[in-house]
Amino acid sequence: MLYMVIERFKNRDAEAVYAASGARTNGPGRTLLHRELGGEQTSIAAFQLMACDDPKLLEQWAVHWRDLVDFEFVPVRPSREAAELISPGL
Repeated sequence: MLYMVIERFKNRDAEAVYAASGARTNGPGRTLLHRELGGEQTSIAAFQLMACDDPKLLEQWAVHWRDLVDFEFVPVRPSREAAELISPGL
């Protein structure tokens, strides 16, 4: 399953997030496919596309970051797959 992981940096403090990134584990069961930063001077949010078969693993990973980041996990599908589900036979 694919997830768009939206990270909103608390206090717009990307520096604190990156300073902690070496000390916090990513953990097994997730594959980061792509990451982009957004917002004013990239200090507000990050958008990650992750593959993960068990959403509980995302929550377990996020708990280690909740002091610095608010998370939103949105299940997503590739456009072609979504089109097939919406209109079979297109």
